[in-house]
Amino acid sequence: MLSFEMSYEELIAYQGTNPRPDDFDQFWEKALAELAGTDPETVFEPATDFPLPFARAEHLYFNGTGGYRVHAKVIRPTNPTGPAVLMFHGYGGEQPKWIDLIPYAARGFTIAALDVREQVAYRTPSQQPNSFSLRNHLVQGLDGGPDSLLYKHVFLDTRRLADIIRGLPEVDETRVATTGWSQGGGLSLVAAALTPEIKYTASVFPFLTDYQRAWKLNLDTDPYNEITTWFRKRDPRHLREDEVFSTLGYIDVQHLAPRIQAEVTLYVGLEDEVCPPSTQYAAYNKLTSAKELRLYPDFGHDDLPGAMDEIYQQIGAKL
Repeated sequence: MLSFEMSYEELIAYQGTNPRPDDFDQFWEKALAELAGTDPETVFEPATDFPLPFARAEHLYFNGTGGYRVHAKVIRPTNPTGPAVLMFHGYGGEQPKWIDLIPYAARGFTIAALDVREQVAYRTPSQQPNSFSLRNHLVQGLDGGPDSLLYKHVFLDTRRLADIIRGLPEVDETRVATTGWSQGGGLSLVAAALTPEIKYTASVFPFLTDYQRAWKLNLDTDPYNEITTWFRKRDPRHLREDEVFSTLGYIDVQHLAPRIQAEVTLYVGLEDEVCPPSTQYAAYNKLTSAKELRLYPDFGHDDLPGAMDEIYQQIGAKL
């Protein structure tokens, strides 16, 4: 455990490396206002290829910022009990299957799973599922400054999804949870930060936090090695290094963490070289809401035994 990282004592005190821009809060207030000024044009379409006897599966389409039509899978139970769950997938398009959503719908929960733009597609109803673009999403838009960052828009997509699902007549807007792993773990925290009414978040080894720390570890693994590739192609002498990490600071989960009011459970593999533990602790240590850690000392970016089953039970109990 911790074979490449800080000591455990250092982790529990660590406050992050990547700088927080001075106008961080103003940036996100402006971004949320931009979202509010964008007509969602929400459409639910029946998923005719996946009939269910106790619920209806639907494709949700809505407008996000930046002129993008976003897709999510939704299952709405015939006899809803009020709660809803927002699920977010891993980096590169690990789209949840319908079957993965059924346990929550069987409990009477509305369940929605976002397809992250540019990763899984379904941008329009006619588009083929599982189309994708090459993975450079972390640094996409970096040359254009913070407003051009792809993840700025992805973060806002989580808020729009939350607004749509919380606004459904069968959903109790005070009983909504978020969950996901890796990128999805990061986005589950983002959704709770941008939608402070979220009640509970279960985040598994979150990506999208403390970029400069991940880069300085020089592990040369996806996904944070995109930053090194960007420097090699765009700034080989690192003349813009301060600017780069300041810009990435606008989409750094650790800086959004203090906005979260939801109770949070964070799952961490202490041998994770994909999303290093210190980057995850940078976000966890900034949470001011009720929080709890689940540590896996001998595991990396792996299937953490028992985690998914526990999350299902925890969400049921918390909502």
